[in-house]
Amino acid sequence: MNYEFTEILETIRMTEIEHFDIRTVTLGISLRDCHDRSIEVTKQKIYDKIVRYGREHVKNAKEVEAQYGISIANKRVSVTPISIPFDAFKMDDFIEIAKSLDKAAEEIGIDYIAGFSALVQKGMTNGERELIKAIPYALSQTKRVCSSVNIG
Repeated sequence: MNYEFTEILETIRMTEIEHFDIRTVTLGISLRDCHDRSIEVTKQKIYDKIVRYGREHVKNAKEVEAQYGISIANKRVSVTPISIPFDAFKMDDFIEIAKSLDKAAEEIGIDYIAGFSALVQKGMTNGERELIKAIPYALSQTKRVCSSVNIG
């Protein structure tokens, strides 16, 4: 039996017998170029960039599912940790950014969007403090936004 045929049979065995699926497919998008002094302009840049790069993500994932007969449980986008490019913003601005992330995630049909995050393992800036304060409010006002704080 040739190698490719063996690999195909192994994949079929995993999907049929072991109920194998792919947990998540992720599209990474850098938001470093989306900062502006105006929160309104920043929000629009974030939304536009996610929609521009992510509009085919779910369609492509579904094509892979159909082609290989394997379920993909989640389709997600992960963005630059928000505390990096938007460090000068305040808590209310971060909440607005979360809403823009959520709106873009809904528009492109993904299950969730990651990156509403702060990296504070080496200390905290004022912007990171503001983002951390915004997390509970942002998560209570969005459906698809995921948040994290890296402390170590």
